[in-house]
Amino acid sequence: MPEHQELRLADDVRLHVTASGPVDAEVTVVLLHGWTLDGRSWHRQLADLRERFGDRVRVVAYDARGHGRSSCLTRRDATLAQLGDDLAAVVDEFAPSGPVVLVGHSMGGMTVMEYAHRHPGRFAARTAGLVFVSTTAEGHTHTVYGLSPRIARLIRLAETTGAGVLARCGGWRPPYALLRALRPSIRWMLFGDRCDPADIRLVTSAVARATLRSIGGFRASIGAQHRLETLAALGGLPAAALVGDRDRLTPPPCAESIAAALPTAELTVCPGAGHMLMMERPEVVSAAVAGVLSRVLAGPAAAAGQPVAA
Repeated sequence: MPEHQELRLADDVRLHVTASGPVDAEVTVVLLHGWTLDGRSWHRQLADLRERFGDRVRVVAYDARGHGRSSCLTRRDATLAQLGDDLAAVVDEFAPSGPVVLVGHSMGGMTVMEYAHRHPGRFAARTAGLVFVSTTAEGHTHTVYGLSPRIARLIRLAETTGAGVLARCGGWRPPYALLRALRPSIRWMLFGDRCDPADIRLVTSAVARATLRSIGGFRASIGAQHRLETLAALGGLPAAALVGDRDRLTPPPCAESIAAALPTAELTVCPGAGHMLMMERPEVVSAAVAGVLSRVLAGPAAAAGQPVAA
């Protein structure tokens, strides 16, 4: 069973972390959730990894600062740069040795890129594989919400203005009753053709746990980040990039540019799926993570894409 632990960071923020598998496992997988979500969004992948790999793999998932069961943050710390530093601390504490595979959804994928950008030596020394799920390395460059560019610009202006107001609201959380009323909008924004009612309930619950400061505060940093050059410098790591062709937040061009910058990344576009791929297409995401993990477990030759001697 996963162990629930707390990591106190240098600035006194407390991260809620779940870890399963031995500390000395062959590989550690770190799962990073998206903006306004929490570590529960990976529950199907957590179960799949335990079933596939057992004690060979340690799995770590955590709630980002200001999200889920982690504590709040100051407004100035609501940046991807800070999240990259937080990831470095999580890796040091919960995966003190051995190779690490980083799996990021949306903001979580951007956090992985920020870790690589801000801590290149530590990243290179520890990271053995990458999986990017419904994320981008180009801020809001490709985000048009599935609408015309003119309407998308108006929505972005309203969103940016609203985010600034929310960022000043401190540790308050959105009322759950309001979020229930907004479920049709959340469903339209985050999901594709199909949506399990249990998944929309989980997403609504996660948003209700995020502080208003986090919901509003991270928006500017997410929209402005550009890390294609960082990805291009990562070399031959086993990698995968996945996206749904109905994703309104990080549409297929986002994943395509990641795959172009990181040629080792196997690109998968899921027909009919939206932004919440780990829920909408759990078997596809789990298979991608398992594929990268298997190459890492097989050793350096397999990780580099070379044939492995029998």
